[in-house]
Amino acid sequence: MSERVVVTKHGGVTEVRLNRPEKLNALDPAMFEGIVETGKALAADRSVRAVVLCGAGRAFCAGLDFASFMGLSNSDRSSRSLLDRDANEVANYAQRAAYVWTTLPMPVIAAVHGVAFGGGLQIALGADLRFVAPDAQLSVMEIKWGLIPDMSGTQALRHLVRLDVAKELTFTGRIVGGSEAVELGLATHASNDPHAEAMAVAHEIATKSPDAIRAGKRLLNSAGVVSVEEGLRLEERLQVSLIGTPNQLEAVQANMQKRAAAFRDPE
Repeated sequence: MSERVVVTKHGGVTEVRLNRPEKLNALDPAMFEGIVETGKALAADRSVRAVVLCGAGRAFCAGLDFASFMGLSNSDRSSRSLLDRDANEVANYAQRAAYVWTTLPMPVIAAVHGVAFGGGLQIALGADLRFVAPDAQLSVMEIKWGLIPDMSGTQALRHLVRLDVAKELTFTGRIVGGSEAVELGLATHASNDPHAEAMAVAHEIATKSPDAIRAGKRLLNSAGVVSVEEGLRLEERLQVSLIGTPNQLEAVQANMQKRAAAFRDPE
């Protein structure tokens, strides 16, 4: 795994830490590779119940490191373009760095401190929950460079905030503080210690049936994207698939016996 991303397991909770603190975890080619490869590995690990995504040092992620891409040689440029799209992938390589967190079957919680600018914010938006420090700074900053958000952030943003708010943030690139981010819907909670709170919630999630948690994420991610009929049918199918399974029966028995449940890893 790339040194740009440090993965640490805490029981059923996996911490993923962006690890380029001297550059505020700005996105260079190695960071993109580390994030995408980490996402692929987590998707295949059935023991992971929840993920906490955070940044080392003084920030979550300062966005794209333009200098690192401008300094690539021609041979380096040809090795992996951010616009590459693998077979059967919806997102291109750059988009996958943010979209991978949305597609993971288990919940992902972003703990945001310092700055989350441009691509850094888009990565945070790919998470299911976002805990932010009150003095954190968030920005859809691409307009500063004459660009638009292109790491799947527009898809997430549209479902988190009102359309006019999404447009204002995209058109102006203004910096939003942590408390305002919660008011707008960009963040879930403001916390003086977002990492500690994210870990606490992740550990709580890890005590629940992983089958039901994964089904809930899949169902809610589809809501508003598919038709009402499709959504209701998916709700029905997922519920039927859970009823009577070992983990569902264990949830019932643990509650009846007033003990901690011992769930199996999802199949």
